[in-house]
Amino acid sequence: MPAPASHLSTASASQIRDVTEKAWTVPGVSILSVGEPDWAVPAHIREAGMAAYQRDATHYTPSGGIADLRKEVARERSERLGVDIDSSRVWVTAGGAQGIALALMATVTRGSQVLVPDPGYPPFATTTTLLGGIVVPYPLTAAGGFLPDPAALEALITNETRVLILNSPSNPLGAVIDPELMRRLLDLARRYDLWVFSDECYSAFPGAGTFASALQHDDDGRVLCLESFSKTYAMTGVRVGTLVVPSSLNRYMPMLQESLISCVNLPAQYAALAALRGPQDAVGAAANAIEERRRLVCDTLDQAGISYATDGGGIYVWVDVRDWCGGDVYGWSMDLIERDKVAVAPGTAFGERGQGWLRISLTASPGTLREGLRRLLAALDRARMSRELSPARSV
Repeated sequence: MPAPASHLSTASASQIRDVTEKAWTVPGVSILSVGEPDWAVPAHIREAGMAAYQRDATHYTPSGGIADLRKEVARERSERLGVDIDSSRVWVTAGGAQGIALALMATVTRGSQVLVPDPGYPPFATTTTLLGGIVVPYPLTAAGGFLPDPAALEALITNETRVLILNSPSNPLGAVIDPELMRRLLDLARRYDLWVFSDECYSAFPGAGTFASALQHDDDGRVLCLESFSKTYAMTGVRVGTLVVPSSLNRYMPMLQESLISCVNLPAQYAALAALRGPQDAVGAAANAIEERRRLVCDTLDQAGISYATDGGGIYVWVDVRDWCGGDVYGWSMDLIERDKVAVAPGTAFGERGQGWLRISLTASPGTLREGLRRLLAALDRARMSRELSPARSV
């Protein structure tokens, strides 16, 4: 029988999915591994989607999305960021994941190098690999505040480097790129003539950071910028995102979109339109809820003497468990599900530099967070006692 495509063996499956799907099969697990908001989609958004089905608005749309939604995205983004975005540059995507694929299909050529954050969101590397690109991880370290270092990035650039991927606020790290650093990163990309793909899906949750969009520093049309309705409006299963591209790519985008999805389903687009046109109270409430839960998690970790990435944004907390996981945070995380009834995302899901770290989602309910943290800390205490009592440590 025919062999599968050879590049499939070089791409990695999602460890986040491994952990979460296992947790779904074990009763009573506190799931802190996935960014699934526990609050409902606002009623006016749901009603707009249902109304579209009722009037049979279920047909094809232009590949980029319905004109009203593209115009509304352009208006909202232009006003919020203080830049001029024409609606022809806005492409409606099937969530952030398809937006990543669309952006990288437009910029990655076979054999070209892509600078990918490590730790970073897994599809950055996976999609690059599936397109025949070469992943070049760039380090995000605790000592550097988990932010990109322009000098370290420059040292990795070769004649084959084509794309720089940025993510702010970061998944999983929560780090927020401020305006000055963003300017320096865009200057670097300009100096070496790189495309910049900026994932800004968590921009509604900047935490204490000063968020800057790559679009605000794009003087010559090299930035592709992704946002999503998934977390901002709790529309994770509705699957709507937006990708703003340079006008130089517009002629190619219909072909790329057609090859992937043709168009995003129409009722979902009307729901997204209602999200932008309707009251924004729910966005502020979601941001407040995330910050309250961040304080809950950080206070609990502080009391237990557990280190984590501080001053973050986004919807996750990045936790240091190097002293307890035995050098295999993935296996340790899988064991937590059966043994301690808590699921967390292992740091190695996000790259080699994630070894010894884990990600806790702040979208779980406060009750689930408290119980999950209690179970996690009990596991850490047990690991600490085992380490202290081991013969190797008793010498």
